[in-house]
Amino acid sequence: MKGEPDFLQNVRNEIGDGRQWLDRTIVIVYAVLAGLSIVVFTLLADAAFDLYQGLRSSAWWAPLLWTPALTALIVWSVRRWAPGTAGSGVPQVLTALAPETPIASRSRFVSLKLSMVKILAVSGGLLAGLSIGRQGPSVQIAAGVMLHAKRWLSPKTDISTRELLVAGGAVGIAAAFNTPLGGIVFAIEELSRRLQDRSSGLMLAAIVVGGLVSVSAFGNLSYFGRVRAENLSWWVLIGPALVVSVASGLLGGLMSRLLLASFTGLPDRFCAYRRKRPVIFAAGCGLVVAVIAVITQGDAVGVGHHNTHALLAPDGGEHHRPLVFTGLKFIASWLSSWAGVPAGMFGPSLSIGAGLGADVAWLFDSPHAPALIALGMCGFLAAVTQTPITAMIIVMEMTDGHSMVLSLITCALLSSLVSRMISRPLYSTMSTLMMRSLRGAPMDGTHSGHVPLESPPATGSAPR
Repeated sequence: MKGEPDFLQNVRNEIGDGRQWLDRTIVIVYAVLAGLSIVVFTLLADAAFDLYQGLRSSAWWAPLLWTPALTALIVWSVRRWAPGTAGSGVPQVLTALAPETPIASRSRFVSLKLSMVKILAVSGGLLAGLSIGRQGPSVQIAAGVMLHAKRWLSPKTDISTRELLVAGGAVGIAAAFNTPLGGIVFAIEELSRRLQDRSSGLMLAAIVVGGLVSVSAFGNLSYFGRVRAENLSWWVLIGPALVVSVASGLLGGLMSRLLLASFTGLPDRFCAYRRKRPVIFAAGCGLVVAVIAVITQGDAVGVGHHNTHALLAPDGGEHHRPLVFTGLKFIASWLSSWAGVPAGMFGPSLSIGAGLGADVAWLFDSPHAPALIALGMCGFLAAVTQTPITAMIIVMEMTDGHSMVLSLITCALLSSLVSRMISRPLYSTMSTLMMRSLRGAPMDGTHSGHVPLESPPATGSAPR
């Protein structure tokens, strides 16, 4: 039939085009390098926080001096030498992906140099004892590594810069969470609504390869173990689970709105002082976070995975302080963002959601606390990012909660819906503001005395 593929001719074309195979090899090699960069980043970040915990254990008052000083140093260094690393990293990748962004301006948001600085800066934030995540920054880090492959590709290659950025960002999520499927879904739902037909297979292969590097390094294990949620009663599904979903949407929407307000710089005295004295303001935020660390004995700072692990343990409820941890972790995460350090919100969102789920289990005296904790993680992450499918896949893979698929997706969709009633989408909104800054336009919510955004830290930063 006319128009049908010619198998033999296609085989000859594939075999005969050596440069095309070289380009594909380069992409896969860079996918491995991107995955390795996230493995190194994870190890360095965890080691940095372990050092902080050792310092805090040796002298309970040490964070009151250490955290403000190191926070101020990081903010000063980033603003001076690498402003493109401030904030999460996801909005920067979205901005680099936008067709409106000039090619010459992409290096302001994503590059190999920024990736290296991002690794050091986020690790420094964890060494300071801030409540920040590393998964969002992993998106910018891996995207910067993958983008570097462009210089080695053939001038006639079908592999576009856009596809390299999407693949890199997805590799960052896949490797950071040890969830290759989560990386693929993130690429489709958040970074790109489509992949080019001619190279989508190669890009998906690159995402999987990058994710497998993390699996090879840390093992093919569920991040938080298996959540046993069999035989859930209708009361759990209709009662506590509904409360978890709505509460996650409300708190997640509030967090998203606060992060956007911090980023845009509202015309209030705090934002005015931050614009005038950003380093001193960062030290003040660090001091408040340090006080929270002292009160919670370090539980409410860092990425938060250690506390989530504890909550999901069989005796996790015995050590949980209902309502206190969730509220203080929420405040510490927001202030750590407002300080202006490079940081993410994925990890803290999972931790806050886990605390919220534990709170609801305590209020209802539910015997299904692990299931409610998993729902809280999924709901709060979906509410902050407004990417419900990605949130569901990540939590399902991290907890091995395949028996909870319907509950997780229902919670994610409901929480995301509630969040959208409170806040605009976090990452796309910040990306839009960054693109406006490239055209010299003022941002929403600013007043006549506000300086238009020239780089992410100039007015604030919000992590993911």
